[in-house]
Amino acid sequence: MSQPDAPLRSVLYMPASNPRALAKARELPCDAVVLDLEDAVAPDAKVAARAALVEAAHAGGFGHRRLIARINALATPWGRDDLAALAQAPIDAVLVPKVESETDITVLAQAMAAYPAHVALWVMIETPRAVLAIERIAAMAASTRLAGFVLGLNDLAKDTGMVQAAGRAVFVPVLVQAVMAARANGLILLDGVCNAIDDTGLIEAECVQARDLGFDGKTLIHPAQIDIANRVFAPGADALDDARAIVAAFADPANGGKGALKVGGKMVELLHRDSAARLIARAEAIAARR
Repeated sequence: MSQPDAPLRSVLYMPASNPRALAKARELPCDAVVLDLEDAVAPDAKVAARAALVEAAHAGGFGHRRLIARINALATPWGRDDLAALAQAPIDAVLVPKVESETDITVLAQAMAAYPAHVALWVMIETPRAVLAIERIAAMAASTRLAGFVLGLNDLAKDTGMVQAAGRAVFVPVLVQAVMAARANGLILLDGVCNAIDDTGLIEAECVQARDLGFDGKTLIHPAQIDIANRVFAPGADALDDARAIVAAFADPANGGKGALKVGGKMVELLHRDSAARLIARAEAIAARR
């Protein structure tokens, strides 16, 4: 089982109904794999896909990659059976689509009561109601196993008529709202997928946008997108040099007791030291995987 605080730069969806995809998921350089029972699986293949997911989880071999199972929504004919089948599977989290209220979190938490304590609940924010209720949904992290938000902008675009043009300007308010709700409640936050598999410029632009907004990483639909996400969401060399200089300056006995220092021509405070230490820790966690 992977570490719960490990980086989540690249989170790749793979259909649980595809044996080749299940095998390939064990070899790719992504930080997490989402074995999908929902969108990627046809209705007549869902029962078989569920069994294949459970078998793959028990077989293991996913290494450092966090293993996530995306189930069908509870309102569908398959959702509750998905949850029941996964109760003893060695996974890191269950990802649930079409969540719209804090009541949904309560229902899911109760349905997962028999799960091992370490298995987290992640939910999709992909409907207008979910966006309007996002703060109340996020606050459920204090009393349930809710631990992560994953944006589903394709569904949100479908339900609202909002256009996913380059730059995603119309979605920026939603992205920012998600960041605020997630950070106020200690949740993992992952950006939605980029549908353009071959447009590396667009994929990189979306990764940069999400990184700069404060997202932890991006969900992906194709292995070709992994390297871009891994690079963009990893600390850059210059940023790491600055971070190390800040931490070293505050650690210098000559600066003991000081709350503000001049480092590299800039004034920095203790909050900058704490941010720098987190950046260094993130880089070390990524480097440990190589």
